[in-house]
Amino acid sequence: MPQVIRRVEKAAPDLVKRFSEIGESATIYEIMKKNAMSCEMRPVWPGIRMCGTALTVQTRPGDNVMLHKAIDLVQPGDVVVVDCGGFTEAGGMFGGLMAASLKVKGCAGVVTNGSVRDTMTFQELGLPVFSRGVNVKFATKANGGYINHPIAVCGVEVRPGDIVFGDNDAVVVVPREEAEEVYAGAAAREAREDVLLKRILAGEGTTYDLLFQENYEALGLSEGER
Repeated sequence: MPQVIRRVEKAAPDLVKRFSEIGESATIYEIMKKNAMSCEMRPVWPGIRMCGTALTVQTRPGDNVMLHKAIDLVQPGDVVVVDCGGFTEAGGMFGGLMAASLKVKGCAGVVTNGSVRDTMTFQELGLPVFSRGVNVKFATKANGGYINHPIAVCGVEVRPGDIVFGDNDAVVVVPREEAEEVYAGAAAREAREDVLLKRILAGEGTTYDLLFQENYEALGLSEGER
């Protein structure tokens, strides 16, 4: 199999669009009970949202030549997901000029288990970027790697064409073959929670009253005045 695979099967665009309308990453995670990246993975600027299909990149720690090649291959709606071995001492792995290149090509965002730099430029461009760190140190361009092969990032397997959803709380990955079922569950859960939110705001009760009083009472804890 070639190290660089140029074309892969992806989740359907209409399904990706529906996922993009889900309110929160937690809603998707609650349906799958898996595939949320560890809390080390954070948005580099607050309030960002991202949804697209994975273009995966595996690089050598501290080397980004394969990432530059991946930028050449990006299609609109792709999320570039990078495994650099978790190496965070080279923020030059991904910076402002690379972000500009991706923005022009219609990239939906970037996720890396390494570091990035030029974060204010990302915000100015409006390109969602998630990383484990921020660091200005340079990267080399002398080692090979893989593009569009399965990788693992912050505890989650990511395969080319999977749906990648990110927001202020987390990055979650939805396997392509499970996406229809996961979306149906997430949309239904979101509808139920919208009803509960309205009831809470209307003063009908709290989460305790409306949801978990029975759970608490089952514990049999004693209560009293001091």
